[in-house]
Amino acid sequence: MAVLDPEPTLRALLERSELRLRLASDEADLGAGALDRPIRWVHSSDLVDPTPFLGEDLLLLTTGTQFEAESGFDAYVRRLVARGVAGLGFGTEVARSGIPDGLLRACRGERMPLFEVPYDTPFIAVARANAEAVAARAYSRRSWALSAQRAISLAALRPDGLGATIAELARQLDTWVGMYDAAGELVREHPADALGADTHRELHAEVGAVLRRGARAGSALRVGGSPVTLQTLGRGGRLRGVVAIAAGDLDREGRDVVTSVIAMAGLALEQHQRLGRARGALRSGMLQSLRTGDPALARRISRDVWGPLPSAPLVVGLTDAAAARSDSLLELLELRAEERHGALFYARGDDGVVIAVPAAQEDALDDLATRYELTLGISSPTGYDGFAAALDDARVARDRGGRGVTRFAELEDTGILSTLLTNEARALARALVGPLTAHDDAHGSGLVDTVRAWLDADGSHERAAAALGVHRHTVRTRLQAAERLLGRDLGSFAVRAELWAAFQALG
Repeated sequence: MAVLDPEPTLRALLERSELRLRLASDEADLGAGALDRPIRWVHSSDLVDPTPFLGEDLLLLTTGTQFEAESGFDAYVRRLVARGVAGLGFGTEVARSGIPDGLLRACRGERMPLFEVPYDTPFIAVARANAEAVAARAYSRRSWALSAQRAISLAALRPDGLGATIAELARQLDTWVGMYDAAGELVREHPADALGADTHRELHAEVGAVLRRGARAGSALRVGGSPVTLQTLGRGGRLRGVVAIAAGDLDREGRDVVTSVIAMAGLALEQHQRLGRARGALRSGMLQSLRTGDPALARRISRDVWGPLPSAPLVVGLTDAAAARSDSLLELLELRAEERHGALFYARGDDGVVIAVPAAQEDALDDLATRYELTLGISSPTGYDGFAAALDDARVARDRGGRGVTRFAELEDTGILSTLLTNEARALARALVGPLTAHDDAHGSGLVDTVRAWLDADGSHERAAAALGVHRHTVRTRLQAAERLLGRDLGSFAVRAELWAAFQALG
């Protein structure tokens, strides 16, 4: 950071030899940092209660004509402290030959800095000295801000412009700065490893909360006991990341410098997003190649751009459709694909995001589902020659499972008949059996029960009649009526199988 003019403080005024100001009490009797508190202005007044006309962080000068005898000092000083006055200067040899003892005691009791202004030092000289210091400091800060912005702009032109920009901002602010992507992962920081592990975890959680809210904002908070400023990148609803600065409230110049970095980082991330869309289209083409059962093209593209495809045997996961619209999920997958160099492949599919990992690293899919509250189906282990079938299995697992992870292997244990236990299957079953049900309701014919019993008896008229308690000829007559109503040949195995499945769906 550039060397700046010092803050205008009471200590700086006391050190101005031409003013000949003298602190009237021991510094040890004052509050911590009382002499180093920034002074915004110097004002003079001999009113008994000047506080309605005062602001915080100023010095008040007085000649003491408002005090009657030796009273009123305690209440006077308490009012000044409550108003936020930073110090009191008493002009001697004007109305009094020295500082009244009562005022000394009152200031000591409230730990208010009290200093003597000699007769030949005009109040205006004290005010002018502080005003000059304020102006010099402001000019120094503006010069620093311009210099910092130039340095940051030059950093943005380097090969790793985003990383260089973050590093330059950290140097200019003389503090730690980190950038998190849309997935809430720390992708740039300077200086490296400057924050403890606990602080990193707490900050990671805060950044995640900001990104989940999705609103463009800046915020100041405390993390690990230290002040931190967060500034989002991107538009509301489509945040591209967060810049974190290990500092509290910044002044106007500091905010201007940060704003310039946010603008450049946002531009860089938008450019990265356009590149990401092109890479996404390339991944979708690779997915189509894998679904054909011939992974040669996908292998060549992956090797040249990202590294090798995940090694077989692999498992294939398929998310719900909403996840395909999640920028944060896709950015995290891109980051993981680069980090693991061949241990993960993903692409947008027609109805979700397809994710493939080695079978030995299947737990990575569970972690993703938990983090993003995904509905995720996972296939059984397979080779690339079975990729298309594995994707179909993952789709079945996703569609039949609930929120979270469902593995196709878990569905295999429930058998094929469990696929009939859906609202769609029940609706089709009701439509198929409907003519029999309507006839029974109108005539009390018992056709539904007869067909069901006959199918359960493997087509035996005798066993069906015994189960129903009727004659076998009655069963035959009812079956003939059912054939006419259904318009189907019950002698066909396919027809019998479809009817049996319909009864299973209806329960």
